[in-house]
Amino acid sequence: QVQLQESGPGLVKPSQTLSLTCTVSGASIPTGYYYWSWIRQPPGKGLEWMGVISYSGSTYYSPSLKSRTSIARDTSKNQFTLQLVSVTPEATAVYYCAASQRLLLGATTTTLYASWGQGTQVTVSS
Repeated sequence: QVQLQESGPGLVKPSQTLSLTCTVSGASIPTGYYYWSWIRQPPGKGLEWMGVISYSGSTYYSPSLKSRTSIARDTSKNQFTLQLVSVTPEATAVYYCAASQRLLLGATTTTLYASWGQGTQVTVSS
C-alpha cells in the first residue's frame, strides 16, 4: 500500500517561495507506475489541483499556477517536491500530496486517487 507524508514549513512570508516535500513509502516513484500530485484546500474552499509528476518525470500543471509552480522528484530519497514562488496570503491552505494509477489532470475527486497524505497546513503571513 502506498503511503505519503507531507513535510515543510508551516509559515511562509509573502513574496517568498513555498517549498514542500512528499515522502513516499510502499512504492518506488520512478518504477511504481504511479502519478504523483499536489492538491491544496484553502480555508472554507474546495480542493484545488496544482500539478502532477509522472513516474517517468513528466510534469503537468494547473494553467492558473503554471508560471509559479514547479514539481520535481528525488528518486534517491523517494520523494517529490512542490515549489510555489512569489506567494501571497491567498496561498494559505492545507497542502496534500496524492498518488494515482492513471494521469488525472485537474481531478480533485478523492476517490480517484489511490492514496493521500494527511495534509500539511501552510500559512502565508508576514
